[in-house]
Amino acid sequence: MMKMVIGKKQIILSALVLALSIAVYINWQYAQTDGRLTPTAALDEAQAAQAQQEAQAVDGEMDVESYGEAYFAEAKLNRTKSRDEAVETLSTMLQDAEVPAEQKAELALRAADLAESIEIEGKIENLLKAKGFQECMVYYDTEQLDVIVQSDGLDEVQAAQIRDVILGEVTLPEENISIVEVK
Repeated sequence: MMKMVIGKKQIILSALVLALSIAVYINWQYAQTDGRLTPTAALDEAQAAQAQQEAQAVDGEMDVESYGEAYFAEAKLNRTKSRDEAVETLSTMLQDAEVPAEQKAELALRAADLAESIEIEGKIENLLKAKGFQECMVYYDTEQLDVIVQSDGLDEVQAAQIRDVILGEVTLPEENISIVEVK
C-alpha cells in the first residue's frame, strides 16, 4: 500500500514537471527572435546637425511656427489616429469578459472623458474659426488645454478672443491654457 501511494505522488510530480516543461517550451517559441537584429544607422555629423535643427524645442514644446498649413494637416491626422487607437483599446477592454467590474467602470469613465474632450476640442475649434482664425487645433484633457492657431501675428485682442472662447467652454486656471501661434 505504501509503495502505491509513493507511485501516485511520483506520477503526479512527473505530470507537473512535464506540464511546466511544455509551458516553458511554448513561451520560448513565442518569445524567440529570428536572430537577425539590425543595428540602427549611425548619424554622421551633417545628419546630426540637421536632426538637431528639426528638433529644436522651446520650453519643452515643439517649434511649430515654420510648419504652417502642413503642420495642421499632419497634426489633425495624428490626433485622429491616436484617438482611434485609444477608442479601440478602451472598447476592446470593455468587451473583455476577464476584466473585473471595477476596472470596467473606470474604463467607462475614461471613455466618457475622452468623448467629452473630443467634443470640447471640436466646439472650441469651430468657435475660433467663426471668430476668423483660418486654421486651429485644440488639445484638451481635464487639466490642460493647448490651442494652436495660424496667424501672422497675434495681438492682445485676438489672444483675448481665444481665451474668452476657451473659458466659455471649460473651467481651467489660465496657467493651464497655452496659445501657440503658427505662421
